Amino acid sequence: MAPRARAARSEDVAETDRLEGFAHPRETLRLVGQDLALARAARAIRSGRPPPAWLITGPPGIGKATLAYRIARYLLAYGATAEGGADLGVPERDAHALQLAAGAHPGLLVLRRGLNDAGKLMGEVSVNVVRKLSGFFGLTSGAGGWRIVVVDTADDLGDAAANALLKMLEEPPSRALLLLLSNVPGRLLPTIRSRCQRLDLRPLDEATLETELARLLPDAGAAERAALARLAGGSLGMALRLAGGDSVALAREADRLLDHAAVPDIAAILALGDRLYRITDGLQSFGGFLREALMQRIRARALGGGAHLDRWVECLNRLGAVFARSDALNLEPRQTLLTGAGVLAQAARRAGAL
Repeated sequence: MAPRARAARSEDVAETDRLEGFAHPRETLRLVGQDLALARAARAIRSGRPPPAWLITGPPGIGKATLAYRIARYLLAYGATAEGGADLGVPERDAHALQLAAGAHPGLLVLRRGLNDAGKLMGEVSVNVVRKLSGFFGLTSGAGGWRIVVVDTADDLGDAAANALLKMLEEPPSRALLLLLSNVPGRLLPTIRSRCQRLDLRPLDEATLETELARLLPDAGAAERAALARLAGGSLGMALRLAGGDSVALAREADRLLDHAAVPDIAAILALGDRLYRITDGLQSFGGFLREALMQRIRARALGGGAHLDRWVECLNRLGAVFARSDALNLEPRQTLLTGAGVLAQAARRAGAL
């Protein structure tokens, strides 16, 4: 009798940021368009005075994880010294770089959402995941005994997990660095934010995106690359996700829903629901594009000094809950879209259109 497959455990890690056909951020040595944040990190590390924790912020897909792994790679290879390059580069064949790329470096711990017993992604980073820190910080590894923790993302921390992480931030071990990634840092506990130094990453401009897409998508035409750059909102990761299948069309539908948030087109929403039903993971993909498009508009409104941002952030959180519930209960796409449209309409009436 063949042994049964082991059920997924809550501590198993899911690499939700891996795009099929492309290198994972820990395998990526190229960091594009984030020179200011990189220079600031390099100065602190090469001077021998990195902070106990950095909060690396910015929209999804612009290089937060790539920067975090670049910092980790340098510290594990050279420690907090100026022995390595001024851009924190480490040779691809360096032993530490190879171990890190393989996800097998003993000096690096990545905390992120795990899988439940059914093999599905959990809704938050559990406190059990964060409790791994105590044992990890009792180890010694890397150059000078450096131990690096990447929290990807801190936005996913549950309440108990956030408080457990806060205790670690209050009494950080020596020669240890926590790298907290956050798409929406305003969601984090103020006490967590106050104990971290910020490294704010910015969306990439369209010219930079088109250049990178030409390198990564050599078979795509110039017109397609330009369209992807416009839709991606400064996110290379989003542009690469949009490049396949129905993604561009779904991203446009998300923008259309936001454009008509105050007065939803019910017939169009029902037709979209029928369409999503026929696309594998269509509702989940659309929900991701919708939340990303809404985050971009909130960010633009914040930069422009717009009012009532708190109501739109609340709307973003509610939308996340709507799509998460639909995924967990396998609900019908049309009803999920109607519920989401109602959430958007309420926010538009209270806070004005984005």
